[in-house]
Amino acid sequence: MPTWSNNLRPIFRAYAFSIAFWIPLSLLVGYQNYMLDEGSRPHVDLWRELLVYGARYFAVGLLTPPLFYMVGRWPVSRRNFRRLGIYALGYLPFMCAFTVIRWLLLPPWLDETKSFGPRTLETLSWLATSHYADSLLLYLVILLAAHAYTYFMRSQQQEVDRSRLRQHLAQSELQALRAQLQPHFLFNTLQGVSALIDSSPSNAQTMLLTLASLLRTVLKHGSCDLIRVREELEFVRAYLCLEQMRLGTRLAVRWQISPEAEGALIPQLLLQPLVENAIVHGIAPARDGGWIAIEAAVRDGRLFVEISNSIAGTSHPGLNIGLVNVKARLQHLYSDDAAFEFRIEADTKTALARLALPAFATSLADSGPESVTA
Repeated sequence: MPTWSNNLRPIFRAYAFSIAFWIPLSLLVGYQNYMLDEGSRPHVDLWRELLVYGARYFAVGLLTPPLFYMVGRWPVSRRNFRRLGIYALGYLPFMCAFTVIRWLLLPPWLDETKSFGPRTLETLSWLATSHYADSLLLYLVILLAAHAYTYFMRSQQQEVDRSRLRQHLAQSELQALRAQLQPHFLFNTLQGVSALIDSSPSNAQTMLLTLASLLRTVLKHGSCDLIRVREELEFVRAYLCLEQMRLGTRLAVRWQISPEAEGALIPQLLLQPLVENAIVHGIAPARDGGWIAIEAAVRDGRLFVEISNSIAGTSHPGLNIGLVNVKARLQHLYSDDAAFEFRIEADTKTALARLALPAFATSLADSGPESVTA
Protein backbone atom coordinates (compact mmCIF):
# COMPACT_ATOMS: atom_id res chain seq x y z
CA MET A 1 0.00 0.00 0.00
CA PRO A 2 1.47 3.42 -0.95
CA THR A 3 2.32 5.76 1.90
CA TRP A 4 2.71 9.52 2.07
CA SER A 5 6.49 9.13 2.18
CA ASN A 6 6.48 7.06 -1.00
CA ASN A 7 4.27 9.62 -2.75
CA LEU A 8 6.36 12.60 -1.66
CA ARG A 9 9.73 11.01 -2.35
CA PRO A 10 9.70 11.70 -6.13
CA ILE A 11 8.71 15.33 -5.43
CA PHE A 12 11.55 15.80 -2.96
CA ARG A 13 13.94 14.19 -5.41
CA ALA A 14 12.85 16.48 -8.24
CA TYR A 15 13.32 19.61 -6.12
CA ALA A 16 16.68 18.36 -4.85
CA PHE A 17 17.97 17.83 -8.40
CA SER A 18 16.60 21.19 -9.52
CA ILE A 19 18.14 23.19 -6.68
CA ALA A 20 21.40 21.24 -6.95
CA PHE A 21 21.60 22.36 -10.58
CA TRP A 22 20.58 26.02 -10.25
CA ILE A 23 22.44 27.02 -7.06
CA PRO A 24 25.96 26.22 -8.38
CA LEU A 25 25.02 28.05 -11.57
CA SER A 26 23.96 31.07 -9.51
CA LEU A 27 27.35 31.11 -7.78
CA LEU A 28 29.11 31.07 -11.13
CA VAL A 29 26.97 33.90 -12.56
CA GLY A 30 27.25 35.90 -9.35
CA TYR A 31 31.03 35.63 -9.28
CA GLN A 32 31.21 36.61 -12.95
CA ASN A 33 29.16 39.76 -12.33
CA TYR A 34 31.25 40.55 -9.27
CA MET A 35 34.40 40.46 -11.42
CA LEU A 36 32.76 42.64 -14.09
CA ASP A 37 31.61 45.22 -11.49
CA GLU A 38 34.86 45.18 -9.53
CA GLY A 39 35.95 48.59 -10.84
CA SER A 40 32.55 50.23 -10.55
CA ARG A 41 31.44 52.56 -7.83
CA PRO A 42 29.89 51.95 -5.43
CA HIS A 43 31.69 48.63 -4.99
CA VAL A 44 29.58 45.55 -4.12
CA ASP A 45 30.74 42.85 -1.73
CA LEU A 46 31.12 39.34 -3.18
CA TRP A 47 28.82 37.75 -0.62
CA ARG A 48 26.09 40.26 -1.44
CA GLU A 49 26.42 39.58 -5.18
CA LEU A 50 26.24 35.84 -4.58
CA LEU A 51 23.23 36.29 -2.31
CA VAL A 52 21.30 38.24 -4.95
CA TYR A 53 21.89 35.73 -7.72
CA GLY A 54 21.40 32.83 -5.33
CA ALA A 55 17.89 34.11 -4.54
CA ARG A 56 17.08 34.54 -8.22
CA TYR A 57 18.19 31.08 -9.24
CA PHE A 58 16.68 29.50 -6.14
CA ALA A 59 13.34 30.89 -7.33
CA VAL A 60 14.00 29.30 -10.73
CA GLY A 61 14.82 26.04 -9.00
CA LEU A 62 11.45 26.07 -7.23
CA LEU A 63 9.59 26.63 -10.51
CA THR A 64 11.49 24.06 -12.59
CA PRO A 65 9.88 20.81 -11.26
CA PRO A 66 6.27 22.02 -11.86
CA LEU A 67 7.19 22.95 -15.45
CA PHE A 68 8.86 19.56 -15.99
CA TYR A 69 5.75 17.86 -14.62
CA MET A 70 3.40 19.78 -16.93
CA VAL A 71 5.56 19.15 -19.98
CA GLY A 72 5.80 15.47 -19.06
CA ARG A 73 2.00 15.25 -18.95
CA TRP A 74 1.21 17.55 -21.88
CA PRO A 75 4.20 17.89 -24.23
CA VAL A 76 4.06 19.76 -27.53
CA SER A 77 3.88 17.34 -30.44
CA ARG A 78 2.57 17.17 -33.99
CA ARG A 79 -0.79 15.91 -32.79
CA ASN A 80 -0.96 18.52 -30.02
CA PHE A 81 0.78 21.50 -31.59
CA ARG A 82 -1.82 23.88 -30.12
CA ARG A 83 -0.22 23.36 -26.74
CA LEU A 84 2.55 25.64 -27.94
CA GLY A 85 0.15 28.57 -27.58
CA ILE A 86 -0.78 27.46 -24.07
CA TYR A 87 2.89 27.39 -23.06
CA ALA A 88 3.35 30.83 -24.62
CA LEU A 89 0.58 32.16 -22.38
CA GLY A 90 2.13 30.23 -19.50
CA TYR A 91 5.00 32.71 -19.43
CA LEU A 92 2.80 35.26 -17.62
CA PRO A 93 2.10 33.13 -14.53
CA PHE A 94 5.73 31.96 -14.56
CA MET A 95 6.97 35.57 -14.55
CA CYS A 96 4.56 36.51 -11.75
CA ALA A 97 5.56 33.50 -9.62
CA PHE A 98 9.25 34.15 -10.31
CA THR A 99 8.88 37.81 -9.26
CA VAL A 100 6.89 37.07 -6.09
CA ILE A 101 9.31 34.35 -4.89
CA ARG A 102 12.31 36.63 -5.42
CA TRP A 103 10.49 39.48 -3.66
CA LEU A 104 9.72 37.22 -0.68
CA LEU A 105 13.22 35.76 -0.44
CA LEU A 106 15.12 39.05 -0.56
CA PRO A 107 14.28 42.74 -0.77
CA PRO A 108 14.51 44.05 -4.33
CA TRP A 109 18.09 44.69 -5.43
CA LEU A 110 18.56 48.17 -6.93
CA ASP A 111 21.32 48.23 -9.54
CA GLU A 112 21.64 52.02 -9.44
CA THR A 113 22.47 52.22 -5.75
CA LYS A 114 23.87 48.67 -5.42
CA SER A 115 21.69 48.12 -2.37
CA PHE A 116 18.46 46.48 -1.29
CA GLY A 117 15.27 48.48 -1.65
CA PRO A 118 12.06 48.32 0.37
CA ARG A 119 9.48 45.58 -0.10
CA THR A 120 6.55 47.51 -1.57
CA LEU A 121 4.03 46.90 -4.32
CA GLU A 122 5.91 49.46 -6.39
CA THR A 123 9.19 47.54 -6.16
CA LEU A 124 7.29 44.29 -6.82
CA SER A 125 5.94 45.79 -10.05
CA TRP A 126 9.38 47.10 -10.91
CA LEU A 127 10.90 43.64 -10.51
CA ALA A 128 8.33 42.19 -12.92
CA THR A 129 8.80 44.79 -15.65
CA SER A 130 12.53 45.39 -15.42
CA HIS A 131 13.70 41.79 -15.75
CA TYR A 132 11.08 40.31 -18.09
CA ALA A 133 13.69 39.43 -20.74
CA ASP A 134 15.78 37.45 -18.25
CA SER A 135 12.75 35.59 -16.94
CA LEU A 136 11.57 34.88 -20.50
CA LEU A 137 14.95 33.37 -21.38
CA LEU A 138 14.90 31.21 -18.25
CA TYR A 139 11.33 30.12 -19.03
CA LEU A 140 12.27 29.07 -22.58
CA VAL A 141 15.37 27.21 -21.38
CA ILE A 142 13.33 25.23 -18.85
CA LEU A 143 10.64 24.40 -21.44
CA LEU A 144 13.21 23.19 -23.97
CA ALA A 145 15.04 21.13 -21.34
CA ALA A 146 11.75 19.64 -20.11
CA HIS A 147 10.69 18.66 -23.63
CA ALA A 148 14.11 17.14 -24.36
CA TYR A 149 13.96 15.15 -21.13
CA THR A 150 10.37 14.03 -21.79
CA TYR A 151 11.10 12.83 -25.32
CA PHE A 152 14.27 11.10 -24.15
CA MET A 153 12.44 9.23 -21.38
CA ARG A 154 9.61 8.29 -23.74
CA SER A 155 12.05 6.97 -26.33
CA GLN A 156 13.79 4.95 -23.61
CA GLN A 157 10.47 3.51 -22.45
CA GLN A 158 9.47 2.70 -26.03
CA GLU A 159 12.78 0.92 -26.52
CA VAL A 160 12.20 -1.09 -23.35
CA ASP A 161 8.68 -1.96 -24.54
CA ARG A 162 9.98 -3.00 -27.96
CA SER A 163 12.67 -5.11 -26.32
CA ARG A 164 10.10 -6.84 -24.13
CA LEU A 165 7.86 -7.41 -27.14
CA ARG A 166 10.74 -8.91 -29.12
CA GLN A 167 11.59 -11.12 -26.14
CA HIS A 168 7.99 -12.33 -25.84
CA LEU A 169 7.80 -12.99 -29.58
CA ALA A 170 11.09 -14.88 -29.56
CA GLN A 171 9.95 -16.90 -26.54
CA SER A 172 6.68 -17.74 -28.31
CA GLU A 173 8.52 -18.79 -31.45
CA LEU A 174 10.93 -20.94 -29.42
CA GLN A 175 8.03 -22.67 -27.71
CA ALA A 176 6.39 -23.23 -31.07
CA LEU A 177 9.61 -24.69 -32.50
CA ARG A 178 10.07 -26.95 -29.49
CA ALA A 179 6.44 -28.07 -29.66
CA GLN A 180 6.95 -28.84 -33.36
CA LEU A 181 9.58 -31.45 -32.52
CA GLN A 182 7.47 -33.44 -30.09
CA PRO A 183 4.74 -34.68 -32.49
CA HIS A 184 7.38 -35.22 -35.20
CA PHE A 185 9.50 -37.36 -32.86
CA LEU A 186 6.41 -39.13 -31.50
CA PHE A 187 5.07 -39.95 -34.97
CA ASN A 188 8.37 -41.44 -36.16
CA THR A 189 8.80 -43.48 -32.98
CA LEU A 190 5.27 -44.85 -33.11
CA GLN A 191 5.92 -45.94 -36.68
CA GLY A 192 8.82 -48.01 -35.37
CA VAL A 193 6.60 -49.50 -32.66
CA SER A 194 3.91 -50.45 -35.16
CA ALA A 195 6.50 -52.24 -37.29
CA LEU A 196 7.41 -54.48 -34.31
CA ILE A 197 3.90 -55.27 -33.06
CA ASP A 198 3.51 -58.35 -35.27
CA SER A 199 7.14 -59.54 -35.45
CA SER A 200 8.24 -58.83 -31.85
CA PRO A 201 5.41 -57.88 -29.45
CA SER A 202 7.72 -57.89 -26.42
CA ASN A 203 10.11 -55.41 -28.04
CA ALA A 204 7.16 -53.28 -29.10
CA GLN A 205 5.92 -53.19 -25.51
CA THR A 206 9.41 -52.27 -24.27
CA MET A 207 9.60 -49.50 -26.86
CA LEU A 208 6.28 -48.09 -25.66
CA LEU A 209 7.48 -48.06 -22.05
CA THR A 210 10.73 -46.36 -23.08
CA LEU A 211 8.78 -43.87 -25.16
CA ALA A 212 6.60 -43.04 -22.16
CA SER A 213 9.75 -42.43 -20.12
CA LEU A 214 11.08 -40.10 -22.82
CA LEU A 215 7.86 -38.12 -22.90
CA ARG A 216 7.96 -37.75 -19.12
CA THR A 217 11.50 -36.35 -19.49
CA VAL A 218 10.26 -33.78 -22.00
CA LEU A 219 7.43 -32.77 -19.67
CA LYS A 220 9.84 -32.54 -16.71
CA HIS A 221 11.85 -29.82 -18.41
CA GLY A 222 8.67 -28.04 -19.43
CA SER A 223 9.31 -24.71 -21.14
CA CYS A 224 13.02 -24.54 -20.25
CA ASP A 225 15.11 -23.46 -23.19
CA LEU A 226 18.51 -24.57 -21.90
CA ILE A 227 19.42 -27.79 -20.14
CA ARG A 228 22.75 -29.42 -19.39
CA VAL A 229 24.46 -31.47 -22.06
CA ARG A 230 24.39 -34.38 -19.63
CA GLU A 231 20.57 -34.31 -19.54
CA GLU A 232 20.28 -33.88 -23.31
CA LEU A 233 22.58 -36.87 -23.85
CA GLU A 234 20.51 -38.99 -21.48
CA PHE A 235 17.50 -38.29 -23.67
CA VAL A 236 19.51 -39.10 -26.82
CA ARG A 237 20.75 -42.38 -25.28
CA ALA A 238 17.19 -43.41 -24.45
CA TYR A 239 16.10 -42.55 -27.98
CA LEU A 240 18.97 -44.59 -29.43
CA CYS A 241 17.90 -47.52 -27.25
CA LEU A 242 14.51 -47.30 -28.94
CA GLU A 243 16.11 -47.37 -32.35
CA GLN A 244 18.40 -50.26 -31.40
CA MET A 245 15.31 -52.27 -30.40
CA ARG A 246 14.02 -51.67 -33.92
CA LEU A 247 17.26 -51.98 -35.90
CA GLY A 248 19.13 -54.43 -33.67
CA THR A 249 22.75 -55.00 -34.65
CA ARG A 250 22.32 -52.82 -37.73
CA LEU A 251 22.88 -49.77 -35.52
CA ALA A 252 26.27 -49.12 -33.89
CA VAL A 253 26.73 -46.11 -31.61
CA ARG A 254 30.02 -44.45 -30.67
CA TRP A 255 30.38 -41.87 -27.90
CA GLN A 256 33.16 -39.41 -27.18
CA ILE A 257 32.02 -36.89 -24.55
CA SER A 258 34.47 -34.82 -22.53
CA PRO A 259 33.68 -34.21 -18.82
CA GLU A 260 33.74 -30.43 -19.35
CA ALA A 261 31.06 -30.68 -22.03
CA GLU A 262 28.60 -32.53 -19.79
CA GLY A 263 28.13 -29.52 -17.52
CA ALA A 264 27.63 -27.00 -20.33
CA LEU A 265 24.19 -25.73 -21.32
CA ILE A 266 22.50 -26.62 -24.58
CA PRO A 267 19.00 -26.01 -25.99
CA GLN A 268 16.55 -28.73 -25.03
CA LEU A 269 15.85 -31.32 -27.76
CA LEU A 270 18.54 -29.86 -30.02
CA LEU A 271 20.51 -33.08 -30.59
CA GLN A 272 17.62 -35.54 -30.86
CA PRO A 273 16.35 -34.35 -34.27
CA LEU A 274 19.92 -34.50 -35.63
CA VAL A 275 20.32 -38.06 -34.37
CA GLU A 276 16.89 -38.95 -35.73
CA ASN A 277 17.81 -37.44 -39.10
CA ALA A 278 20.99 -39.55 -39.18
CA ILE A 279 19.12 -42.79 -38.45
CA VAL A 280 16.09 -42.22 -40.70
CA HIS A 281 18.02 -40.98 -43.74
CA GLY A 282 21.45 -42.50 -43.26
CA ILE A 283 21.34 -45.82 -41.40
CA ALA A 284 17.82 -47.28 -41.65
CA PRO A 285 17.77 -47.37 -45.47
CA ALA A 286 21.05 -49.36 -45.56
CA ARG A 287 20.59 -53.11 -45.72
CA ASP A 288 23.61 -53.72 -43.47
CA GLY A 289 22.86 -50.80 -41.21
CA GLY A 290 25.56 -48.37 -40.18
CA TRP A 291 27.06 -46.34 -37.38
CA ILE A 292 26.53 -43.04 -35.67
CA ALA A 293 29.17 -41.16 -33.65
CA ILE A 294 28.42 -38.39 -31.16
CA GLU A 295 31.23 -36.16 -29.88
CA ALA A 296 31.13 -33.18 -27.52
CA ALA A 297 33.95 -31.03 -26.17
CA VAL A 298 34.62 -27.57 -24.79
CA ARG A 299 37.42 -25.56 -26.33
CA ASP A 300 38.22 -21.86 -25.85
CA GLY A 301 34.96 -21.19 -24.07
CA ARG A 302 32.78 -22.76 -26.76
CA LEU A 303 30.85 -26.02 -26.88
CA PHE A 304 31.46 -28.14 -29.96
CA VAL A 305 29.15 -31.04 -30.79
CA GLU A 306 29.56 -33.29 -33.82
CA ILE A 307 27.13 -35.95 -34.96
CA SER A 308 28.45 -38.05 -37.83
CA ASN A 309 26.94 -41.16 -39.41
CA SER A 310 27.41 -43.52 -42.27
CA ILE A 311 25.17 -43.26 -45.31
CA ALA A 312 24.30 -46.02 -47.74
CA GLY A 313 21.42 -46.87 -49.96
CA THR A 314 18.67 -44.39 -50.74
CA SER A 315 16.04 -42.85 -48.52
CA HIS A 316 12.89 -40.91 -49.15
CA PRO A 317 13.56 -37.17 -49.00
CA GLY A 318 12.16 -35.69 -45.80
CA LEU A 319 10.76 -32.27 -44.96
CA ASN A 320 14.01 -31.20 -43.26
CA ILE A 321 12.01 -30.32 -40.15
CA GLY A 322 14.90 -31.26 -37.86
CA LEU A 323 17.59 -29.24 -39.64
CA VAL A 324 15.41 -26.18 -40.16
CA ASN A 325 14.28 -26.33 -36.54
CA VAL A 326 17.87 -26.50 -35.23
CA LYS A 327 18.92 -23.48 -37.30
CA ALA A 328 15.92 -21.43 -36.21
CA ARG A 329 16.33 -22.19 -32.51
CA LEU A 330 20.05 -21.37 -32.57
CA GLN A 331 19.30 -18.07 -34.29
CA HIS A 332 16.67 -17.14 -31.69
CA LEU A 333 18.77 -18.13 -28.69
CA TYR A 334 22.27 -17.12 -29.73
CA SER A 335 21.89 -14.85 -32.77
CA ASP A 336 25.30 -14.85 -34.49
CA ASP A 337 27.14 -16.40 -31.52
CA ALA A 338 26.29 -19.95 -32.61
CA ALA A 339 27.07 -21.84 -35.81
CA PHE A 340 25.50 -24.92 -37.40
CA GLU A 341 26.88 -26.86 -40.33
CA PHE A 342 25.52 -29.92 -42.10
CA ARG A 343 27.20 -31.59 -45.03
CA ILE A 344 27.42 -34.92 -46.78
CA GLU A 345 30.84 -36.20 -47.78
CA ALA A 346 30.31 -38.44 -50.79
CA ASP A 347 33.87 -39.76 -50.92
CA THR A 348 33.73 -41.19 -47.38
CA LYS A 349 29.96 -41.84 -47.47
CA THR A 350 29.34 -39.99 -44.24
CA ALA A 351 27.10 -37.16 -43.11
CA LEU A 352 28.28 -34.61 -40.57
CA ALA A 353 26.30 -32.18 -38.40
CA ARG A 354 28.50 -29.77 -36.45
CA LEU A 355 27.39 -27.35 -33.72
CA ALA A 356 29.42 -24.57 -32.13
CA LEU A 357 27.83 -22.43 -29.43
CA PRO A 358 28.86 -20.54 -26.27
CA ALA A 359 29.72 -22.90 -23.44
CA PHE A 360 27.84 -21.17 -20.67
CA ALA A 361 29.19 -22.20 -17.28
CA THR A 362 26.67 -21.91 -14.43
CA SER A 363 26.36 -23.01 -10.85
CA LEU A 364 23.74 -25.47 -12.05
CA ALA A 365 26.38 -27.64 -13.66
CA ASP A 366 26.77 -29.95 -10.71
CA SER A 367 23.64 -29.39 -8.67
CA GLY A 368 20.25 -30.93 -9.07
CA PRO A 369 18.03 -31.27 -12.11
CA GLU A 370 17.37 -27.57 -12.64
CA SER A 371 17.31 -26.08 -16.14
CA VAL A 372 17.43 -22.56 -17.48
CA THR A 373 14.89 -20.52 -19.37
CA ALA A 374 16.53 -18.05 -21.72
